[in-house]
Amino acid sequence: MRIDLNSDMGESFGAWKMGDDAAMLEIVSSANVACGWHAGDPMVMFKTCEIAKKNGVAIGAHPSFNDRDGFGRRVIRGDSMADIEKMVAYQIGALQAIATMVGHKVTHVKAHGALGNLINEEDDISNAVARAVKAVDPNLWFVTMPGRNTEPVAEKLGLRQAREFFADRTYDDNGQLTSRKKEGAVIHDAVYAAERVARTLGEAAITTVTGKKIKVAIDTICVHGDTPAAVAMASAVRKRLEKDGYTIKPFIA
Repeated sequence: MRIDLNSDMGESFGAWKMGDDAAMLEIVSSANVACGWHAGDPMVMFKTCEIAKKNGVAIGAHPSFNDRDGFGRRVIRGDSMADIEKMVAYQIGALQAIATMVGHKVTHVKAHGALGNLINEEDDISNAVARAVKAVDPNLWFVTMPGRNTEPVAEKLGLRQAREFFADRTYDDNGQLTSRKKEGAVIHDAVYAAERVARTLGEAAITTVTGKKIKVAIDTICVHGDTPAAVAMASAVRKRLEKDGYTIKPFIA
């Protein structure tokens, strides 16, 4: 039994600091690194990749809409699908360049924030992002949400995919993440989150906010790195997984 534990990181930039990446990189097996559009900068990207390599953590690009002020969580309309492809490819390439300087390698892509939500709701955007991933490197893994748009799109394009479950977010009955605007959408209790992950893997099903069970396959568990209790939660989730007999390894291994 094996499972990947991932976190979104590298989201500091300039004098602004977000999360404790060094501590998280001692816990997780995969890191999704901000590419400069919602957060991150070349120096932060370099440092994140450097620590990840030292700790044997796989790295992936975490592209978003060009939205630093909104941390990539605002929906931006008006771009053509061809332009969205180029924007995503640009961000993947930026991280690939930094990773090469460090001697590490980008292995996967996971869309961030509003872009990540839209690719699970709208076929044209999910296809655009997936096409960008394949165009840059068809060997890259695409992180998808089981039961939503990205899963069949990855299959159609022949991309290797890692189906993700969020330890610290609730789910609606359609299998989509509950909006952050709703109370309780973000889980802060580390013990509860760890138990929830164990139950989800054991049942091979996501339990929604109404108690509905959605059968899924899961390859990777995400703990967000931008909350105050992120490190404690990631640690609790890892300990529970190991207690249940799971080996924590990157899904690419």
